Amino acid sequence: MYLLGSRMYVKCTRCHVALCLKDAQRCQSSAAHLEQHDFLKGAPHRKHPGVTNLKTVRLPEQLQVAAQSVLKRADVKSLSEKAHKLSNFLWSRKRATETSQLREKGVLLEKKFLEQERDIHTDGIDRKLEARIRKRVLSELRRTTYHRTPLRYDEDLGLVYMAARLAGGYAAVLRALNEIKKRDPVFVPYSLLDFGSGLGTGTWASHTLWGDSLKEYVCVDSSGDMNTLAEQLLRGGNDVDNPVIKQVYFRQFLPVSPKVQFDLVIAAFSLSELATLDERLNVIFTLWRKTNSYLVLVENGTKDGHQILMEARDTILKREDDVKHDLRRPSIFAPCTHELPCPKLIKQHVVPCNFSQFYYPLPLLKSQERQQEKLSYLIISRSDEEKPQKTERWYMARLISQVRRRPRHVQCQLCCANGELKQLAVTARCHGKDMYRCARSSDWGDLLPVFHAEDDNTENKTR
Repeated sequence: MYLLGSRMYVKCTRCHVALCLKDAQRCQSSAAHLEQHDFLKGAPHRKHPGVTNLKTVRLPEQLQVAAQSVLKRADVKSLSEKAHKLSNFLWSRKRATETSQLREKGVLLEKKFLEQERDIHTDGIDRKLEARIRKRVLSELRRTTYHRTPLRYDEDLGLVYMAARLAGGYAAVLRALNEIKKRDPVFVPYSLLDFGSGLGTGTWASHTLWGDSLKEYVCVDSSGDMNTLAEQLLRGGNDVDNPVIKQVYFRQFLPVSPKVQFDLVIAAFSLSELATLDERLNVIFTLWRKTNSYLVLVENGTKDGHQILMEARDTILKREDDVKHDLRRPSIFAPCTHELPCPKLIKQHVVPCNFSQFYYPLPLLKSQERQQEKLSYLIISRSDEEKPQKTERWYMARLISQVRRRPRHVQCQLCCANGELKQLAVTARCHGKDMYRCARSSDWGDLLPVFHAEDDNTENKTR
């Protein structure tokens, strides 16, 4: 950079020609626009490579007909009301309080009550008073602790669950799996393991995306009645010997041997059914050992659902050295664009990292309008080798809230590759027309390319 007269000149890094600083910045900006255009790979802006959202999801016609047939034949009384209650119950359900948390809370309460009694009884505290304090502590713990009710999925509850959650569960799993299909088109799974398979939504969603390339489906659910219902749905709601999807095997127990791996492993809304943290971590580690390519976890888009997935994420990343039979390291595929601690959990006011998928419910319920499924999900892949150092001037960031489209700018809240949350107002002037049009075409849950050109320009202006 040098001064000539009243103008400041720099040498362009691309064409090595001396330019006025203003022209040089324009040259850098146009170079960034060219790179942004290359990112599109010939696709229109509304279908840029970061778009992973689905339009409103419908159940496969064969699955919908089968579900209607099963429910009509069962003739469950007050089905709509029971389904609504079960949906609300499952959404508001929380994890059971761990014994260590109860003990810690009890110690704090005991100290608090002892201090209160010492202020009143200055002559000391006798045994009777200590016993009364302990009784008061137990009473307070019973009053304030969340009491988790275990669910036993028999045939009756399974039918209500079908009416309440079949369409929403299918939409959530399809939304998560579609990210793999879109971003890794070369991946064609041969085998599938679905833990906590329930009504088989993981099987149906996988078949929708990959069809007959899947030759083996293993569905694991502890409820024999749920396995029977899932098998009925595969047979069209009848007892015919020609299922819609073939080579589906049902089990009540998870095979723990790491020798047999599956290309795709799914656990949807099942980790939250496990009572304790130790149970969840053991199952997560077992599922990861049985994963050959992708592990897909889906939960409700609540605080508890998100935190269960972050437990799984941390467990797999920290215990990768314990996997002796498969030395390929775990890599976070989605939705995180990094492997750092979740920035949403670090905030004082914790907000779950969740996403939205619209779907049409079963036509037997009162409301036929499309509904919204809030989900949290996690996809972990096995990486054969270390990630190459990125040389591009852009990185991928996840849109973690609704995109607000305003005149001449787009408000985006992003989770960035450096593990930080960022509020970005995208404009054509500052970020280029390509990024601006990509942002306007993106939605909550999509990936957005963020370019560094504006940072370089800002630095130039401040020098």
